[in-house]
Amino acid sequence: MTTIALFGAGGKMGYRLSTNFRGSPYKIRHVEISEAGKDRLKTGLGIDTVSVDEALEGAEAVILAVPDTHIGKVAAGIESKLAPGTMVIVLDAAAPFAGHLPDRPDLTYFVTHPCHPPIFNDETDMAAKKDFFGGVKAKQHFVSALMQGPEADYAKGEKIAQIIWAPVMRSHRVTVEHMALLEPGLSETVCASLLVVMKEALDEVVARGVDRQAALDFLLGHMNVLGAVIFGETKGVFSDACNKAIEFGKPVLMRDDWKRVFEPQEIAASIQRIT
Repeated sequence: MTTIALFGAGGKMGYRLSTNFRGSPYKIRHVEISEAGKDRLKTGLGIDTVSVDEALEGAEAVILAVPDTHIGKVAAGIESKLAPGTMVIVLDAAAPFAGHLPDRPDLTYFVTHPCHPPIFNDETDMAAKKDFFGGVKAKQHFVSALMQGPEADYAKGEKIAQIIWAPVMRSHRVTVEHMALLEPGLSETVCASLLVVMKEALDEVVARGVDRQAALDFLLGHMNVLGAVIFGETKGVFSDACNKAIEFGKPVLMRDDWKRVFEPQEIAASIQRIT
């Protein structure tokens, strides 16, 4: 049985992991510094925490379920206690990409992150439909990267990730650099920004007199059908009027050089701001 030290076990993400690891083939040692987190684990899951030294003694893997801004500090604090060959698992590419993990070639660094439940899915259970984040009821895909370490360690890390993000569908192998392109690049800089603009557009038509519920229903319904066509979920073509609107609207809304957000220096700067 592989022993895993789970840091931040009582936090927002750590609690999810603590829940999913119950009944798994892994022995989990839970580490949590906040009293609120300790209480959450005890009252919610009946789990007692242990000290850092107890958690790391003989641990074959360490999961850092802590905020991006704390990963460098936590990793540096336990570096001397990690035996060669230990796998350090990080749940986001930001800190590893920014170079915040210790310079220890004898450690394995494995990075994994959820795709979250897809908009187009086959969920029929209402609890799954309402699990927008994933990792509870709704099935999701995930991405992982072996940043450093023996090739055989990828399979070991992937098995752990399958429990972290369960229930899961597809597992994608990428590089840390690719993961940084996906987030913050694709998911946050582009997708989240455009969704905020769409919300502002909704507010604008409401301010101009359209009933809010009517506008919301209209927008979300069109997001569904337009998205299905654009991303190939269904066969279909847009009307000439829609194509003309896109031809006119895109240059009004988007700068000609907007794809520069994916340039290495832009991705690095974005990650630097959040770590």
